[in-house]
Amino acid sequence: MLRMTLTIPRNLSLLAGAVLISLTALSTQAQEWAKARLEASPRHHEYVSLHHGSRTLQAFVVYPEVKGKVPVVVLIHEIFGLTDWAKEMADELAAKGYIVVAPDLLSRFGPNGGGTSEFSGQDAAVKAVSALDADGVLADLDAAADYAKKIPAGDGKIASIGFCWGGGKSFAFAAHRKDLSAAFVFYGSGPADVTPITAPVYGFYAGNDARIGATVPGTTAAMKAAGKSYDPVTYDGAGHGFMRAGEDPGNTNPANTTARDQALGRLVKLLGELKSAPKAANPGGNPTVRGKRVTATAACHPAGNAAAM
Repeated sequence: MLRMTLTIPRNLSLLAGAVLISLTALSTQAQEWAKARLEASPRHHEYVSLHHGSRTLQAFVVYPEVKGKVPVVVLIHEIFGLTDWAKEMADELAAKGYIVVAPDLLSRFGPNGGGTSEFSGQDAAVKAVSALDADGVLADLDAAADYAKKIPAGDGKIASIGFCWGGGKSFAFAAHRKDLSAAFVFYGSGPADVTPITAPVYGFYAGNDARIGATVPGTTAAMKAAGKSYDPVTYDGAGHGFMRAGEDPGNTNPANTTARDQALGRLVKLLGELKSAPKAANPGGNPTVRGKRVTATAACHPAGNAAAM
């Protein structure tokens, strides 16, 4: 019997190794721009442990550089977990004058009992977030909100804001939590039952996002029928996830940038109104439902993950 030996040229082996290293670097450096901005921030950042029952989760907390007490925003991350961008977004809101608590909802679900940072890549994090128990997420958000209300520098008012998967969770949290002063929903669908909602809900939607956009008319009708306050705005030409894509240096859709600028301006204005509002504003659900489109001038999620969000 002849023994055959296959010899791989050294140059080919080096090339294969270089490709593997490049792919790994691409996965880990996809948000290096967000990480760089975060590290350059002058604001105070810290990680805290939140507890409820036997569960402990980590949260990223950012403080603004202000003199007086301010509202606290509970930020709910995208389906990718508590990424560098999610933390950079939290820092950006703190720069506008608000304390931000951003829980890592993948805490203890990652390899070796870790959170988002322990997952091998984006796809693994997406699968893990998709598998989270809905009631467990609400319990985690309750822990974050309870912590937020007790922050000495906070004024006792809390609001939720979520993006993508987190946008839907912000809407669901509004149906669960009675002491929210407002809920901000970025390209997330509404809950099946909106009748328990007491806070005003503000929607931010992308014109080029039929998957979520198709749910807005039904949500609008449900909120109106239930006598709830809901103000959805759609930004024409933008894709799902425009708040991240709009500031990504690699963005190729100008409408994402325009939508981000317009949506951020609207968000800051609404948060500003929150400062002068009483705690848990709109407890009875003011029956005002509005909706409009804003023309931007378009995607941010990889095509393979779009169906999961």
